[in-house]
Amino acid sequence: MKTKTTIALTLAIALALVPFSQARGQKAIATAGTNVLKKELQLKLDEWHKAGKFPGATLGVVMPNGESFGLAVGYSDRDAKTPMKPNDRMLAGSTGKTFAAAVALQLVKEGKIGLDDKIEKYFGKEPWFSRLPNSKDITVRMLMNHTSGLVRYEFKEEFTTFLTANPMKVWTPEERLAYLFDAKAPFEAGKGWDYSDTNYIVLGMIIERVTGKAFYDEARSRLIKKHKLNDTIAQEGPEMKGVVQGYAGPQNPFGGKDAMIENGKFVVNPQLEWTGGGWASTGQDLARWAKLYFEGKAFDGSLLPQMLDGVPARLGPNVKYGLCVIIRPTTAGITYGHSGFFPGYMTDMMYFPDHKIAVAVQVNTSAPGTLGGKSPARLLAEIAAMVSPAAQPASN
Repeated sequence: MKTKTTIALTLAIALALVPFSQARGQKAIATAGTNVLKKELQLKLDEWHKAGKFPGATLGVVMPNGESFGLAVGYSDRDAKTPMKPNDRMLAGSTGKTFAAAVALQLVKEGKIGLDDKIEKYFGKEPWFSRLPNSKDITVRMLMNHTSGLVRYEFKEEFTTFLTANPMKVWTPEERLAYLFDAKAPFEAGKGWDYSDTNYIVLGMIIERVTGKAFYDEARSRLIKKHKLNDTIAQEGPEMKGVVQGYAGPQNPFGGKDAMIENGKFVVNPQLEWTGGGWASTGQDLARWAKLYFEGKAFDGSLLPQMLDGVPARLGPNVKYGLCVIIRPTTAGITYGHSGFFPGYMTDMMYFPDHKIAVAVQVNTSAPGTLGGKSPARLLAEIAAMVSPAAQPASN
């Protein structure tokens, strides 16, 4: 016969198991829902791949609660027919600028950089400084939102010609800037907009000047390691572990070759990109990073309003550019994000603030006309609508 103590103990255990059982059931339901979503998204990827001519792609998704996953389609090597895997790395192009911006914004909070500091404060005594267009009027903010008047060095004919002849050159920041020396700026500082890697090369130089450390070391300690972006690596040389083949097409301006990797090495040293991009990653890591960066969790959140204070940008209808953020209207609502290009690779990442969803896609080609008429940005808007029914466009 049970004693009162035994009965009480049995009842307590039973009651304790009720919420545990409910929680386990809710978790099982959530897991089942995620698995269904993954299958639907895989079908969407398969459909996109079938309609296009690109070798392969990866997709990363981060849910409002922070849960993330990756998917893949097609081939990482189209000749060997090697299936693309979700954790395959690709060069992320200009999405990498966000890492430089995040470090800079941390330094703003630390009082080491001022957004409205003129860059003359950091480089005014350098012998080359006066040869830089608009040099005395450019501020850090202008670098970050591309209103400085410093045009792209990397698409100048003198640069691409030299690069083709010297593909393995290791570039210094000053050597990149030299392609702009004594040139006339297209507009006065702060009075126009022109997207340019050069702006972020100068920003990287400022970061190194005020910290006394190499940019990649700062970014790794402040961002990559802290946030466990384990599949994101720096472009420090022609050999990059886990990076899959990229195809630039026959009109590749950077070296003229289609396949970007030969015998395990890039045909052009990707080190040239530095803080203009400068990272290889996966769709899942980039989606995780997008949620961190565009929610203001990669730097002090008090700076988020300044980051999102955009200026009109020539990147599409009603598009603005903030401090390393493309603010775009889409069918799934407003997005904060960034796109990226490096010969052989295309990337886009978006954060949907109304739905707390982040998504990113990478494709291992940059050849025009291979995406079947659907841009990565359009795909991501469709993906967001599938992830969150609330992000679906209203019916007319």
